[in-house]
Amino acid sequence: MLAPWHSGWEQEWQRLVTRRYFFGKTATGIGTVALAGLLNPELWAGAARSVPGVLAQLHHRPRAKHVIYLFMSGGPSHIDLFDYKPQLQKYHGQELPASVRMGQRLTGMTAFQKSFPCVAPMFRFAQHGKCGTWVSELLPHIAGIVDDIAVVKSLHTEAINHDPAITYIQTGSQQPGRPSLGAWASYGLGTENADLPAFVVMISQGSGNKTDQPIFSRLWGSGFIPSQHQGVRLRSGKDPVLYLSDPPGMDRLSRRRMLDALEQLNRRTADAVGDPEIHTRIAQYEMAFRMQSSVPELTDLSDEPQYILDMYGIRDDNVDGGYARNCLLARRLVERGVRFVQLMHRGWDQHGNLPKQIRGQCSDVDRPTAALVQDLKARGLLDETLVLWGGEFGRTIYSQGPLTKDNYGRDHHGRCFTMWMAGGGIRPGIVYGETDDYCYNIVRDPVHIHDWNATILYCLGVDHTRLTFRFQGRDYRLTDVHGSVISGLLA
Repeated sequence: MLAPWHSGWEQEWQRLVTRRYFFGKTATGIGTVALAGLLNPELWAGAARSVPGVLAQLHHRPRAKHVIYLFMSGGPSHIDLFDYKPQLQKYHGQELPASVRMGQRLTGMTAFQKSFPCVAPMFRFAQHGKCGTWVSELLPHIAGIVDDIAVVKSLHTEAINHDPAITYIQTGSQQPGRPSLGAWASYGLGTENADLPAFVVMISQGSGNKTDQPIFSRLWGSGFIPSQHQGVRLRSGKDPVLYLSDPPGMDRLSRRRMLDALEQLNRRTADAVGDPEIHTRIAQYEMAFRMQSSVPELTDLSDEPQYILDMYGIRDDNVDGGYARNCLLARRLVERGVRFVQLMHRGWDQHGNLPKQIRGQCSDVDRPTAALVQDLKARGLLDETLVLWGGEFGRTIYSQGPLTKDNYGRDHHGRCFTMWMAGGGIRPGIVYGETDDYCYNIVRDPVHIHDWNATILYCLGVDHTRLTFRFQGRDYRLTDVHGSVISGLLA
């Protein structure tokens, strides 16, 4: 056990010395072994392919091995999708009472409105499943899996604008520079497949708001922990990972010899300066070399039967911006042992023209999301895979801009919003938390985003207070200085 005064980098150096560094220094014939492995891959059959994290052992029995995070960037309207309030019909068009708003800080987009008329959703709701969970008509396929999910209606956050809000829920801080949730999972737990990254990210563009806010790569960054734990983005097209393909004229054997020579140079520098980040660079070069074989196999869907493609709704015209294909790739990734998969779907920022835009967004994600849960369940993977769905905040009960018979918009709302979880030790078929009659304030079982992240780590077997990294004299963690596991969500 390391003394508490050790820095995060000293912890990483100790880890290198005891494992990778030791074998790297003693394996003088590594080049020969690597060449033999290339010429005869069967030599590696049965070899351990996992890469451990810094935790020598988990803090408790894990309920999940993998996470698939379906992040709906822009803030889906909980009012129009999950948080059914029939009494809102009575309030439609009326001013939001000051006693409900309670002086809440508003964004600059609505702070100077002279009127704040309440807007009842124009979409029908119905109860579904044995559990009777209320779901909007916009999500008929997700309504079909409510007995497998836990809907959390009482999320809340202090952030009211997109970038700080997404940064907050992803990294535990509204300020950039902290490690992301997936990076923490990679750092602590490692991966079960050394041929693929522990943390993979995919982005799709929704058909709702096509001018939605951008998504920055730091949202899957590693912050101040070693950079090998940052997310690797998979893209559509010929080269799913940038700069992974060899240039014309470079064959596999030449690439291997070049990397072996480069590793020797890097190790000399590491011995001279003692910077663990050099070992990270070596590990990344080796990962990239292995991914030249593993990624093309992963992204080739030709071995998937047609009924699976149809179930996910994968179409050649790519109408959904790639979300359906990304959901299927997420299943293929966890099948191959990837620890953390994050899908980010843009277009949920409905400040105006909400009725039309949200229909498009829901059409994008409804079928593929339900298919992913059903596919995981059919393959026996849902019990060990934690699936998450939701965005950075919700939307306001009052209309942004004019309220008309068939059109309205909603501003950002962080005081309450809805997300859901499935699999990985989560109680299925429940609704957790409750909001008031205006979908504006939480009245029962609040869940802060730190509580949300603490619960995710708990499902992975990690105590969120004990997975830390010392940086600039302070022990940092994903949940900053507070957060509690939500026991009511656990099976």
